[in-house]
Amino acid sequence: MDWPALILSLKLAGWTVAILLPVSILIGRALAYGRFRGKGLVEALVMLPLVLPPTVFGFYLLLALGRNSPVGTFWQQAFGSQLVFTFEGLVLASVIFNLPFALLPAQRGFQAIPAELREAARCCGMGFWRSLRAVELPLAWPGVVTAMVLTFAHTLGEFGIVLMVGGAIPGETRTIAIAIYDRVQAFDMAAASTMAAVLVAISLFTIAATFALAARVGQRWGP
Repeated sequence: MDWPALILSLKLAGWTVAILLPVSILIGRALAYGRFRGKGLVEALVMLPLVLPPTVFGFYLLLALGRNSPVGTFWQQAFGSQLVFTFEGLVLASVIFNLPFALLPAQRGFQAIPAELREAARCCGMGFWRSLRAVELPLAWPGVVTAMVLTFAHTLGEFGIVLMVGGAIPGETRTIAIAIYDRVQAFDMAAASTMAAVLVAISLFTIAATFALAARVGQRWGP
């Protein structure tokens, strides 16, 4: 069992979820209620990672985050190191690639809230943040939780993006998915089977625990 690779995968998934949680709430809400020119294009761009092969998407991310790109140049000047083939670059790539998994369920959760409730909150003098906390989030919570569970599980098993942007540097970018692939390539099926079983168990436990927590919080979290 490659414990460093598993720990790195859990760390990557945790950071991705932590970053995308507020993003999914704020941008998901904006996409649910907003009416602006170019909204269709924005939604199409968000959906893009779902239809492009991970290696293709990873190739363009590699170009966008590379040393000669504006982002890569800024990172090099600010922190004195390159962004690609590092854990920080892997987190950024994971956040971008998981946007549809985080935004779409949250957006659907906010869209399911009756407009009358939001209008009633405004009539009661609730501002944006109070209305979001007391009225909208409790009702959209199942969608937000679904978004975070999908993001976490998808990040744990991601292979193509990790390999393209992060490579397979032990302790830095070598995740459990890459470790499984390496063991299969070495015909070490026993080790690959063990790691795959652990990954499945973690994913199932995370999904079950998260939805159980969401149900409890959804019952208690109110105005």
